[in-house]
Amino acid sequence: MSELDSGCYQLKIKIKQNITLKIGALGICSFPKGDYVYTGSAMKNLSKRIARHQRKEKKLRWHIDYLLSHSEVELVEVVSYPSEIREECFYNQKLINEKAEVPVKDFGSSDCRKCPAHLVKQKES
Repeated sequence: MSELDSGCYQLKIKIKQNITLKIGALGICSFPKGDYVYTGSAMKNLSKRIARHQRKEKKLRWHIDYLLSHSEVELVEVVSYPSEIREECFYNQKLINEKAEVPVKDFGSSDCRKCPAHLVKQKES
C-alpha cells in the first residue's frame, strides 16, 4: 500500500518587514511584518506541491507564489494533513476562530465560498 499523497497543508511564513506587492489579479496588496499561515490543498501529488512552495524560483501561478518569492518573506515550516477529502477550510477556519487576522480578502481562496481568505496573520504574542 502506498502512502497517501493528497490532502491539505499549512505553510508557516514570516514576513520580516512591512511589504507591498502585486498579487496576480488581486492587485497591489500590503502585508504588515509578522507571522502568517497559508492553508492550501493538493488532492494529487501533495508532496510535489509542498516541494514547489519550498522553492524560491518558480513560475508565479498562485497567490502564495507571489508572496513566497519576495526577499523579505521566509517559509519557516510546513505541516501537512494527508487525507482523501478536502479539509483546508476546516484548518483555516480553526485559525480564524483563534482570532487570526485576514490581511488580504480572497488571498488563496478565490474558489472558496466558506473562507474570507486562506492566508491569515497570527496574533502578536
